[in-house]
Amino acid sequence: MKFGLYLPNFDPYGKARLIADLAAEAEEAGWDGFFLWDDIVIKPETDMVDPWITLTAVAMRTRRIRLGALVTPLPRRRPWKFARETVTLDHLSEGRLVVGVGTGGGPDEWDDFGEETDHRRRGEMLDEGLEVVTGLWSGEWFSHQGKYYHLRGTRFLPPTFQKPRIPIWVGGVWPHRRPLERMARWDGMFPLFFEATSLEEAYNQFCEAVQIVRAMRQPDLPFDIIALGATSPEEPEETARMVRAYAGAGATWWLETLAPMRMDPPGKTNWSFEQLRARVLAGPPRF
Repeated sequence: MKFGLYLPNFDPYGKARLIADLAAEAEEAGWDGFFLWDDIVIKPETDMVDPWITLTAVAMRTRRIRLGALVTPLPRRRPWKFARETVTLDHLSEGRLVVGVGTGGGPDEWDDFGEETDHRRRGEMLDEGLEVVTGLWSGEWFSHQGKYYHLRGTRFLPPTFQKPRIPIWVGGVWPHRRPLERMARWDGMFPLFFEATSLEEAYNQFCEAVQIVRAMRQPDLPFDIIALGATSPEEPEETARMVRAYAGAGATWWLETLAPMRMDPPGKTNWSFEQLRARVLAGPPRF
């Protein structure tokens, strides 16, 4: 299992330089990954940073850790612009980028900006957008005539630094079926359990989601399974038990969320930024 940090792109992390400094400290402390949310507004309003510009700063301050945004709602992005940005960051980081995608949620970032509000149509846009992005990543001549996107023959150079391409992790909210099917088609699953009322319920739902997705995949293909959680320095034995349980259920990554209390999984308490930074410096959980 690998261990990463998962941070919102707003207060208490509302400054790009602060996040880049924290990523450098995280790498030094032994973490394997550093991931940001991809939001454009949060209410009540607070300082925010653009995750992709910030990840550029992170790439320049680090040399080893994986990095990325989890998750980018591709239906509100131009796929060709996204393809160009991600290839650039893949080369800048020398192959450390992970692309996380999803359909997004909440009226603040969709309805309020005149974006597509229908979740089914957004799912279609995501699937078609991924066809476009991966076609442009290849570095070969590519054209596309679909329901939502239209490209005449074009070629994007350079191709991705990573071969055959940048890994794609798909996020989705349990228990919706279509995100699970989408996860099975790509390189990793990042399931979220917003309706879970306890840590035990979230774990049981995670196990069920993993079983469903595994049944739709060829068993010999590499695949990342991402578990989201929060450790407790006050209860190291309980933390170790939880991490072991997720590893036993098939998780290949443990992402530790360091978010404000209102965004945390069940059971997490609210910490000051100084406490959150101390958690980063303490390194990955030991189990």
